[in-house]
This record gives sequence, C-alpha cells and structure tokens, in this order.
Amino acid sequence: MVNNLEKVVLAYSGGLDTSAIIPWLKETYKVDVIAFVADVGQSKNDLCGIEEKALKSGASSCHIFDLKDEFVENYVFPILKTGALYQGLYLLGTALSRPIIAKKQVELAQKIGAKFLCHGATGKGNDQIRFEMTYASLAPNLSIIAPWREWNLNSRELLLNYLNKKNISTTATLEKIYSKDENALHISTEGGILEDIWQKTNKDCWSWTVDPEKAPEVAEYILLNIVKGSVVSINNKILTPLQCIIQLNKIGSIHGIGRLDLVENRIIGIKSRGCYETPGGTIIYVALRAIEQLVFDRESFKWREKIALEMSSVVYDGRWFTPIRKSLQCAIDSLFSEVNGEVMLKLYKGSVVAVQRKSLNSLYSKEYATFNQDNVYKHSDAEGFIRLFSLSSRIRALTKLK
Repeated sequence: MVNNLEKVVLAYSGGLDTSAIIPWLKETYKVDVIAFVADVGQSKNDLCGIEEKALKSGASSCHIFDLKDEFVENYVFPILKTGALYQGLYLLGTALSRPIIAKKQVELAQKIGAKFLCHGATGKGNDQIRFEMTYASLAPNLSIIAPWREWNLNSRELLLNYLNKKNISTTATLEKIYSKDENALHISTEGGILEDIWQKTNKDCWSWTVDPEKAPEVAEYILLNIVKGSVVSINNKILTPLQCIIQLNKIGSIHGIGRLDLVENRIIGIKSRGCYETPGGTIIYVALRAIEQLVFDRESFKWREKIALEMSSVVYDGRWFTPIRKSLQCAIDSLFSEVNGEVMLKLYKGSVVAVQRKSLNSLYSKEYATFNQDNVYKHSDAEGFIRLFSLSSRIRALTKLK
C-alpha cells in the first residue's frame, strides 16, 4: 500500500488513459502525482497545452523532456544499422521509443525522491513489459503501479464517464475508435476496423503517407551519404540524425513509402493487427542494405542477418538495457566500421529502389565480375574448389552405394 503524500511519477501522454490515471491515483492511493512527458517526436497537437492539462487533471507538477535528438541518434539509427525487422517486416518504431521514455522517467523519479513509477499501458499489450523491463534494469528498488491491471475502467466508455464525473476535459470521444502512437520514426494505428482481419484498411488507418496509388506519377531520386552505417547527408546537405529522419519522412510520405499492415505476435501471446507508417526508416533501411552489399563479404553478410534477427526480438521484447543488446550493438558497430558510401534511391508509388551505389571499401570488382575476357581469373581454378566443397556430399553418396 502506498503511503500518503508519497510521490508517483506517471508516464503521461495526455491521452484518455493517462488523463484518467491521475485522478484515479489520487483517490485510490492518496499520493502526489508528478506527470512526466517525453517528447520523442509526436505531433505538436499532442503536446500543445499538455502541462496545463496535466495540472487540471490533478497532477502537482508536469515535467516535459525533449528527447527527440537522443532518441533518433542513440536508439533509432543504431537499430536501423542492424537491419532488425520484427517478423521480417516491422521496423520497431513503437518498441524503440519505450526504453528512452522509461529511462528518463526513472531518472526523474530518482531526482525528486519518488518511490513509485506508473505507466498507462494495458494488461494485454507489449508496452507494460517494455516499461517494466527498463524499470527493473535501472531502478529495481522502485515500485510500480499499473492501473490497467488494477482498475475496472476497462473500456473507452467507462473512462469517458469517469472523466466526465471528475469534470476533466478530454479530446477523446466514442467516435475516435483508433489508437495511435507517434514518434519521430513512425506512427502506428490500431483498433477500429483493424480488429477484423478480413476488413481492408481505409483512409482512417493511415496518418502520414499518401496512398501509393495517388502518389506522384513522376519518380523522385535522392542521394544519401553513409558513414559507418549512418546517414549523414541528403542530396549533399549534411544533417543531424533527427534532421535526416524528419526530411526523409516528408519525402517518403509524399510517395507513399513505408506502409505496413501487419498481424503480429505480441510478447504475451495475443496476436494483434496494426498499420505502421515508417517512410524515413524504410528509405534508410534500403540505403544501408545497398551499401553493405558492396562492402560485406559472404560470411559478414550472414553474420549481420543473424544479428538482425536476434536484435529484432531483443528490442521488441523491451530488453534494451541488457548485456545481449549491448553485445549485439558492439558487434554491429564493428561490422559497419567500413560501411561508407553513397547511394542513389528512386522513390515511386510506395517503392524504394537503390539505382546507383558506390563505396571506397567496395569488394565489387568489375575486372573479376565481367562476362568479357579478363586476365585476373582462371576458370580452371574452380574445378579444385568444387571438388573440395562437395567432398562430404561425395563421400556420403559413395557410402550409400556400398
């Protein structure tokens, strides 16, 4: 039981759930609620007046942290480098934002002497795990309050009625049936018609990107410069990681790049459907793959693929502050030390294609690869290689014949 006047730091978004959590915490636990807001690149509309809203809901104070640059530089770019795709498709936009949000929430709690952390994640989703994995890794001494696992306000209608009784205003309505999560990398949409997996998506399921069928009839070409696996310039203009993402999101959205309609396996076992829009991340993903094709030898590429597969689960599960994530990241940083170069990309009606690429560290040799006559490769050398490469298969076949 929480003692009177003890401090609880709430990860506050200003949405329906966390708006109800503030008065609920106060009446249930008789505590001092401190609202913590993480700006990771969500819409300005979501942040407009959020401090006033938190205070009117009953918070004693509201702390807003601008985490956009740190989020993209230290979380988004490192994972894009690995090529991690959950279920081979999802660029992990929501999952990537949770560790930095929870980390800063913990830091605020420790600074002000709070003993409790609170989040608004439901008992069905992944985010409760991601938040609490970070809490456990960074502040195991702090206790956790998860209202969705305690209260009986388990529907939008009940939450709206509760806020109405408390005279707390909200922009949420029964008609706003979609749940959206937005940050600098992506925006996701869940709920509504998406809960029927036989239903096609409609325009309400997408927020950033143009329908590829309605995208421009003329392709756009962009040049990305890459240093050690990170994009450093667009069309020869040097930009910060955050500026790169913002610019590529704008360009990609115009051409309908980065749409994904996915039925995914949540950590707890439930399957869910969501629409993800990650235009800038998709463009960077394709660009990095184009340069690594030049630089990596066969075994290095296979190793990168293994790291990507493992990293996708590590990030999705919220295991950011663990030795395995750090180890995988170190391996990727070492592998990408020579992934430098330039790539020209063609954007057209939802597709991104690398049409030109070059690197000073490229292992591609036209002299060796040519179909014309050359003076560097002896075709006869292949015979001995093939006999040794196939030796175990030959021995197995001879054994069967005996």
